[in-house]
Amino acid sequence: MPLTDKECRSAKGGSKNYKLYDSNGLHMVVSPNGSRYWRYKYNYLGKEKKLSFGVYPEVSLAEAREKRDEARKMLAEGIDPSERKKDQKRCAVLNIATTFELVAREWHENQKGAWGDRHGENILRRMEVDIFPEIGSRPVRDVTAPELLAMIRKIEKRGALELARRATQMCGQVFRYAIVTGRAERNPAADLKGALKPMRKGHYAAFDVEELPNFIRGLNLNQARLYVPTMNAVKLLMLTFVRTSELIGASWSEINLETGEWIIPAERMKMRRPHIVPLAKQAIAILEEQKRLSVYGDWVFPNQVTPRKHMSNCTILGAIKRLGYKGQMTGLRIPIVPATYSNHYPATVPTVIRSQNRS
Repeated sequence: MPLTDKECRSAKGGSKNYKLYDSNGLHMVVSPNGSRYWRYKYNYLGKEKKLSFGVYPEVSLAEAREKRDEARKMLAEGIDPSERKKDQKRCAVLNIATTFELVAREWHENQKGAWGDRHGENILRRMEVDIFPEIGSRPVRDVTAPELLAMIRKIEKRGALELARRATQMCGQVFRYAIVTGRAERNPAADLKGALKPMRKGHYAAFDVEELPNFIRGLNLNQARLYVPTMNAVKLLMLTFVRTSELIGASWSEINLETGEWIIPAERMKMRRPHIVPLAKQAIAILEEQKRLSVYGDWVFPNQVTPRKHMSNCTILGAIKRLGYKGQMTGLRIPIVPATYSNHYPATVPTVIRSQNRS
């Protein structure tokens, strides 16, 4: 006779395992410690096999019978239910091992050798902030264009249209990597073409050249009471036309005051090529003063709070703000000093030539 729920509940452990039979191959195995397990016995291609359905009472008698009936349907279709269960388990494990986040981190690790440290860190941080919380746990092969677009829309709502565009590009690269490594079949990011909000490109804030004398006058008079190394950093930006990150990361080992050359190594350059910066006499004078002020380590512009680190980019932006030019210019757009204003802050021909040959 088939089992009843009362018989299942009252089954107690004995000196050894014993079975309580239901019907059509379904039975309960009762262990000496009282644990009760569902098993299903069947024949496939002339071979006796068994399939586990879980533990009672987590799996009730009715649920165990449903599982048995599903297995019987598979057998009727010529499918081995044990192999189907193994396949499902393998797929589940594969999906966990191929989530978008895991594939993206693998892609990032594979690519970061071609990037600078800071650029690689920025890419990973953007994914951790905007992308992983939305689709990171999804199997990479299951991510669809609509859910990708929903993620991008959240970034756009913040007004960060450029970040939305970059996030789409990053996702596209991750999907292409997943395709070539056999973990996805298509790139849904390609379907977003034309769906993103258009972005009007603009220039970094920069004042007109006519304003340059006032800026230099205010800087030289130190009306904003700037820290002297900060003043020197702003002046050196104007004389060398380097990027802000290249300036604040400068070390004395890169600079030769005797020959008037500053050689920025390839690993600190965007184009990954060493860059020679000719130093005008005014630049050398600033560096000589800075050398007297920099008593910690090898940084030309050490951090005021933590001298063992270099100056922060925010320091230069803060100086521009205190000088009254917030929103009017950035460290990236401090103009080179032209010869027209030599009375205010003389420039030299090598600096001008170098700006024209900027890589």
